[in-house]
Parts: sequence; C-alpha cells; structure tokens
Amino acid sequence: MDEERLIELEIRFAHQEETLRVLNDIVTRQQDRIERLEKICRQLAEKAASAGDGLLKVTAADEVPPHY
Repeated sequence: MDEERLIELEIRFAHQEETLRVLNDIVTRQQDRIERLEKICRQLAEKAASAGDGLLKVTAADEVPPHY
C-alpha cells in the first residue's frame, strides 16, 4: 500500500470515528428525552385517571329524573 492511500484511509477513519461519537451523543440525548417524556405521560395518565374517578361516581340521587 502506498503512503498516500494509507493516509487517506486514516483520515477517513478519523472522520468516521468523530461522526460515530457525535451520533452516539445525539442518540443518548434522545433517549434521555424519551425517558423524561414517558415519565411525564405516565404522570399525566395517572392524574387523568384520578380526576376521572370523581367524575364517574354518579349515584341515583345525583341523576335528574327524566321528566325534568
């Protein structure tokens, strides 16, 4: 292998390593965001479920007679 070709391969390899590092950082940040958003969604679902419990508890005394 001639020296120029070896240098070219080393340069490409260095660029690929940097690209992989950057992509890994991006994926790591995205995973962190996904986990935070999933936590928020669970919390909101729990709040909605607990708020809905009070709305669904209707007794016969709370209902308006049909002639009104």
